[in-house]
Amino acid sequence: MRIGVITFPGSLDDRDAQRAVRLAGAEPVALWHGEHDLRGVDAIVLPGGFSYGDYLRCGAIASFSPIMSEVIDAANSGMPVLGICNGFQMLTEAHLLPGGLIRNELGSFICRDQRLRVENVNTAWTNQFEAGAEITIPLKNGEGGFIADAETIARLEGEGQVVFRYLEVNPNGSVNDIAGVSNARGNIVGLMPHPEHATEEGFGPDTAAAMRSGVDGLTFFTSAIHALISA
Repeated sequence: MRIGVITFPGSLDDRDAQRAVRLAGAEPVALWHGEHDLRGVDAIVLPGGFSYGDYLRCGAIASFSPIMSEVIDAANSGMPVLGICNGFQMLTEAHLLPGGLIRNELGSFICRDQRLRVENVNTAWTNQFEAGAEITIPLKNGEGGFIADAETIARLEGEGQVVFRYLEVNPNGSVNDIAGVSNARGNIVGLMPHPEHATEEGFGPDTAAAMRSGVDGLTFFTSAIHALISA
């Protein structure tokens, strides 16, 4: 399986996402924001960072990059798409996911290992988790507060489109402790924490077993491979 990772001006975690794809057993394909070519990939990752310096709104300018027209068409056709942090912001700005992300409640940048609960295991990026699993994924953002109008929140909750929820602490003031959501079909997922930073022992969050041994993020990428094989 070939999973594309798109680099935008200001992307920081594209190489990390490519490594995560490789560790999961797929072939990472580097894609450039200024092109109109997805190079035949089977899935797409929009990585974290500060695309276009986060000017205007985080992800707003990137959502109009040339390659995003292809991403939108592919996503609407059912291709698995994962938006991580800045990538999540792009997905909301491109209207591929509902809601939006605003400045953290306390107005400061947050960097921490964050506990999450997996609320939906029926998406292309979570199908290898157990329902209700509690995982630890690194988080780093300044504008990660998820918001939506009351009707949208009720729909997301009622239809199972809340995929991840913050545990123990809500780091950015997100409504209903929402850390990540999906579209109705489940092929598109966005979240603020960074699963690509929890894919390799020695470099992930601390666990009860050992320091830096957390690899909960790897399951995102093995889930995508499983979804593609099963399609």
